[in-house]
This record gives sequence, C-alpha cells and structure tokens, in this order.
Amino acid sequence: MATTKALIFAFALPLLLATCGTNNAAVSTTELPDWISDPHTRFDRQTYIAARGSGSSLAVAESNALGNLAAFFEQHIELNETAIERYQQAVRDGVTVSWSVDTEVDSMILRHARFDSLIGAEIGGVWNDGRSYFAVAILDKVRAIGVYSEIARSNQRTINTLLDMPHTTRNSLEGLSRYQFAATIADMTVPYLNLLSLLGAPPVQGFMSGNDLRLAALGIIRAIPVYLRVENDRAARIEGAFSRALWELGFQSGGNNSRYALEVNVYSTPVEITGSPFNWTRIDVSANLVDAALGTVLLPYNFTLREGHTSQEEADNRAIMMAERRINEEYARLLSDYLARLLPSDR
Repeated sequence: MATTKALIFAFALPLLLATCGTNNAAVSTTELPDWISDPHTRFDRQTYIAARGSGSSLAVAESNALGNLAAFFEQHIELNETAIERYQQAVRDGVTVSWSVDTEVDSMILRHARFDSLIGAEIGGVWNDGRSYFAVAILDKVRAIGVYSEIARSNQRTINTLLDMPHTTRNSLEGLSRYQFAATIADMTVPYLNLLSLLGAPPVQGFMSGNDLRLAALGIIRAIPVYLRVENDRAARIEGAFSRALWELGFQSGGNNSRYALEVNVYSTPVEITGSPFNWTRIDVSANLVDAALGTVLLPYNFTLREGHTSQEEADNRAIMMAERRINEEYARLLSDYLARLLPSDR
C-alpha cells in the first residue's frame, strides 16, 4: 500500500478548526525558559503534547517546532496515498458537493492535503538568546480530540449517505461506485482514528472499514449481469477472450435484456502491400460497454492490427490469434481501472 509520511490530511468544519498561531508569550533575550530543556515542564502531559524547535529566525523556529510536534505522530500514523489522490480528484470534480454531510470539507481538503502540521496546534512560547530563536509548539488534547472525533463522525455520516440506496441501485455500477467511494473515505478516516487513540480518546463507534466496503463492492460486481454480443467473430475466439475478461472480474453472463452490455464488432479484411511476398490481413476490433438504461457508452475500447503469412487463410488466423492475445492482455485491466475510478453521481 502506497503511503506518505505526511501526518494529517486535514479537513474539518471551519467552526471546529483551531488555527495554528502564536501564544501571547513575549520573546525574551534574558531569562532561559524552562521549556527549552523540557517542554512539558510548562505544558503538562495530561493536557498537552508539546515539542520544541529552533532556528536562525522566529519563523524557522516556529516551523521546526510544529514539524517536531507532527513527527511525534508520524512514527505511528501513515496515510494511503491512493485514497488521498482519489478523494482530491473527487473534490475537484465536484462529486463531494452531493455526498459530503459537511460541504466545507472540500476546500479544506485541497488546502491541507499532506499538511505537515496538526489541526489545533499552536505556538505556546518563543525565546531567543541573541543568536538563535526557540519555539515550543503545543496541541491541546481535549480540543484535538473534539475536532478529530467530529471529523471521523462526519466521514461516517457521509459513508452512511452513500450507502443509503434502494436494492435496484445497489446492484448496479452506480451502487458499485458508491461503495468504492465510501471505501476511500473510510481509508482516509483511519489516520484520524489512530491519532485519537494516541490522544487517549475513546474509540469511535460504528466505523466501517475500507476493506469491508471493498468486499461488499466485489459482491455487487458478482451480482451484475452483462450481455456480451460479438458480431463477425470467427470460431467465437474474440467472444471467448472478452468473456474471460468479464468472468475474471466477477461479472455474471446476462441475457439481451440486461442493463449492461458489451457490444463488440470485428472487421477482418485482406490487405495488399505492394512489393510484399506475403498475404496480409487487417483486423479491427471495437468494443463498447453500454448502459442501456442511460443509453450511453461507458467504456469504449478499440484497436487495429495487421498480420501477414504466405497464405491468406493463415494470415487471417494469425490476425485473430493476435487480437485474442491483445484482448486477454489488456481488457480485464482496462475495465478494472475504469471500475476503480467510478465516482457516484448526484443524489
């Protein structure tokens, strides 16, 4: 699983956000603060998590302090990079506007993806000795628990909204897309749950894991019939290749009244190449995955290739064989990628 060291993919309701800032402690050049040696001498461990930073300027010292505070959690928490990218793309495409319970989440995601600090972290004190600057970053545990618990609950409410659909919608590609997107949100919630555990918060009840949701999505695929129609196929070899791809992904074979159909056309023609001692055959394969209910092509797929041999019959056979091989190598992966990128449409 691809991961990143960035601690928090921060998003939340703005009214819950405690923005990073500097405590009103004055910069001193005389007395050495007690937090220089141990930040928790001033900020007790029961209430705060604290970390010190230093640098050649006040801004650098504060940035280092916040980074060191984040590093406390980094060793325990990792993010799913794929989930982050999919969610960000969904935000850019406007998908979350329809499904997020808290719509302000969208802009927060785009601003704070891979943020190297923490929601609610602030600078608790600064000091300099005339040469270097020092700062202490603090995170109030109670405040942080409140913010991150609400994020987890908000995500769970969005998941519940996605999964609230009639049975007829569930066993469709729309239903599949809802479960897949719900799994992405669940994956992104895990770091918050881990952080809450580190803060000593009670477990968030009713959380559904991404793996459970993906397993349910696989069950949906297995309940979706797809009608396969292939025209101008010799010995049903092209049909066999597409049939294997659908079977590999778990789709059922459906009748001609199925909502989804894979419509394939095969065109094979002799080709003359001036000066060539061989006979040549050109083969064109066009395959469209169609949603009959919407009257739209969901996934087009086509290619052309040419094969030669001393006899025309063998050139024809070689063209079909190479087309079959290409479908076996490409189509299941292509369809799988398409299904993985599906996002739920408006409610």
